[in-house]
Amino acid sequence: MTINYKSAEWHGKKVILGEGELNPDTPINLLVGFHGAESTPENMLVHGNRLQLANTFMVFPEGPVDAGKGCWSWWSDGPRQSETINCFLDFSSNVINFAQDYLETRFSNANLHICLWGFSQGGAASLTYTLFGPHPLHRVASVCGFLPELPDLEAAQKPPVSILGIFGTNDDVVPSFLAEHALGEMKNKGHEPTLRETSQGHELNSDNLKELRSFFEL
Repeated sequence: MTINYKSAEWHGKKVILGEGELNPDTPINLLVGFHGAESTPENMLVHGNRLQLANTFMVFPEGPVDAGKGCWSWWSDGPRQSETINCFLDFSSNVINFAQDYLETRFSNANLHICLWGFSQGGAASLTYTLFGPHPLHRVASVCGFLPELPDLEAAQKPPVSILGIFGTNDDVVPSFLAEHALGEMKNKGHEPTLRETSQGHELNSDNLKELRSFFEL
């Protein structure tokens, strides 16, 4: 499967778009990939390219928080975390709006399934947006993700979301109990998580990608 990539600037930030052949007669997956903390969208693109998903428009945004040395994060740790998570929610909503507009100018009647996935802080970003972001979501995946200290916000009123949470017992960055706790919180909020505990460390590996491919193809 051939996927063409190009860079754009949306809302003053870099975003990488990945597109193969799209058929508007069936639902198109709009798949947003969140990179980890102090990272880049290119790092997430490498993994996304290996998913090889049909009828999927991939979006790899650059995080809004400058982590230095050309790297980016989704929010800041420390006392400003709650404030910057609010900024993350606004930023990500704008990214999804831009992606919807981009596709709807070409496929006016297309049925778009908005999906999120991410690794590490990107997994946390996917889960956090599921809780508080305004857009209805189709499927969400988190690899080695967690939940940050959440802002004092009401959870968004939207249908339950199917969530795949992959985490490792040998992860020395995000311990498995934190990942498992985060997915338990998603269930408590009415969502539908599937937990996949593996022996992996803090990584996104080929077995994960196979499971993600099956998950997003449904």
